[in-house]
Amino acid sequence: MGEKHRVRFEPVGIEIEVDEEQTVLRSASEQGLMLMHGCKEGQCAACKSFVLDGDDIELDRYSTFALPDYEKEEGFTLLCRAHVYEDVTIELLNFDEEILRSGLPIQNAVAEVVSIDPVTHDLRHLVLRLIEPADLTFFPGQYVDIAVPGTDATRSFSMANTSSREGGRLEFVIKVYPDGLFSSFLDERLAVGDRLDLTGPFGVFTLREAQGEDIIFVGGGAGLAPILALLRSMAERGIDRRAVFYYGARRRRDLCFEGELKALEEKLPNFRFVPALSEPEDGDGWDGEVGLITDVVKRHEQNLKRAHAYLCGPPPMVEAAMPLLGQLGVPDKHIYYDKFTTTGGED
Repeated sequence: MGEKHRVRFEPVGIEIEVDEEQTVLRSASEQGLMLMHGCKEGQCAACKSFVLDGDDIELDRYSTFALPDYEKEEGFTLLCRAHVYEDVTIELLNFDEEILRSGLPIQNAVAEVVSIDPVTHDLRHLVLRLIEPADLTFFPGQYVDIAVPGTDATRSFSMANTSSREGGRLEFVIKVYPDGLFSSFLDERLAVGDRLDLTGPFGVFTLREAQGEDIIFVGGGAGLAPILALLRSMAERGIDRRAVFYYGARRRRDLCFEGELKALEEKLPNFRFVPALSEPEDGDGWDGEVGLITDVVKRHEQNLKRAHAYLCGPPPMVEAAMPLLGQLGVPDKHIYYDKFTTTGGED
């Protein structure tokens, strides 16, 4: 380990010590501080912050889409890529006081494959059982990093279940990409009984307490996983807020977990599941919503000033949904999202 330096976060007045060899985000996570973040790979800009004091900061490789050169020159930085070599003060531009101090300890774990089941032509339902430790504490909606066997790489996947209390189980919904580093391994080589190394939990895609506020979920592809975890949690806790889950797919064959989602409508009287197909085929027999999921949301919702929105799925979907939800009245601070990236994970 390297030398440690003080990092002070404003406007919350929290100080931590950060080792030079760790990123600011990773060190904060290990100390129970839940800073806003997404991909951890310098691509999504969720952890973008401003350096108020100190300039001896180096960044690991990142995307200039997340941090353009002119912003870096002005003093902006990405906490998931930043290494500090002196004491610094950083202004958090995007933080949630409700969860900032509610962090859970990051753990390393080993888990055994219980099952790998196709739920669509390109989505797999992976179930693991924790071996060591036997339990991993996480908030519904969070994710873990899974080490890709035979490499130094990891990929990030959101848990679809609410806890590991029942038999140490962890559930994932993973999209298979052509030549995907982990997903190809999952689809071609991983077998029941194999073991995987995990690290986590990470992420701030968790349900905020706001009694009386509506909830709008918008998802696509494997973005189903964390939203399913939040809905399952709502059912377990008896949360009766009005909630709608708009899920976009291309064709009928791209839908999954429909039975459970319809059953959740029975358990949660104020919940509706609204799937939509953007390119239904004649043989699909589809009589539901048709079009891009953002168009479907626009048709169904008019005033969302008293709503919280949770978005999870491919970047184009998230990028299209965010401004739309703002136009419909959702305050920016109440739009929470997980935006998948090409190098940060294949979830």
